[in-house]
Amino acid sequence: MDIIITDLTRFANPDILCTAGVNPETNECVRPLPYLATSECRRLNILPGATIRGNFVSERRANPHSEDRKHGKLSFLGPCGSEKFRSILEATTCPSVEAGFDIPLEEGQKHVPNDTPPRISIITLSIDPTELNIVSDSYTPGKIKVIFTDRAGKSFRYLPITDLGFYNYAQKHVRNNDIEGLNGFIHSQEKIFIRLGLSRSYKDPNGRYGFWLQVNGIYTFPEYLEEIRCYK
Repeated sequence: MDIIITDLTRFANPDILCTAGVNPETNECVRPLPYLATSECRRLNILPGATIRGNFVSERRANPHSEDRKHGKLSFLGPCGSEKFRSILEATTCPSVEAGFDIPLEEGQKHVPNDTPPRISIITLSIDPTELNIVSDSYTPGKIKVIFTDRAGKSFRYLPITDLGFYNYAQKHVRNNDIEGLNGFIHSQEKIFIRLGLSRSYKDPNGRYGFWLQVNGIYTFPEYLEEIRCYK
C-alpha cells in the first residue's frame, strides 16, 4: 500500500516520531506502528507530502486509534507534489470538529472522556486563515499553542502543536519576539488545513481522563514556508 504522509509529529523523546498518512486510493488514514526512529525518518526523507510504500497490517485496535497499522520495511517513492497534497487534504476534510469525530463538545472542551471514545483519532479541517492564531503559552514561557474557530463557529483555545516542522519553525519566531509575523503570514493565505488528532489516553493533573486534542499538522495554501517542511 502507498500512503501520502499528512502528519509528522513530535514526542517529548526526540529520538522517535509519529507518522500518519492517507491512502490516495481510498482516503483511508494509516498510522504506522511501531513509531519510527527520527534517524529513520531522515534516512527515508519522510516529510509531509512524501509518498511511502509499505505492508501495513491492520490489528484489532480499541477506538479511537483505529488508524494504527503494523508496518514492515518502508520505502520512499518521492514527494507527491503540492496539488496532489492539497487534493488529499480536501478529500479528507470534515465540516467541523464535532462532525469529524461524531461527538458533542462543550465550548472550551479539549478532551474526549476515556469511556466515550470516537471511532477515529485524526481528522482534517479547513479553517478560515483569519480564524487561526499562534499564541504564547502563558503558563509555560517559550511554549506556543493554537487558537482556532472551526467552520461551525466553535472555538478551540490553547491546543498543543505536535506538528514537528511547524513547531520548530514557530519557535524561531518566539525567540525573535515575532509571533505576529508568523500569524501575519497565515492570515494572508487563501486556505489553511489543520490535521487535528487525539492523544493516547491520558489523565491530567486535574483528574480528567481521556484523549486530548492536539494539532498534528498546519498547512497553508497557495504559499508555504519551505523551512517548515524540513529537518531543521
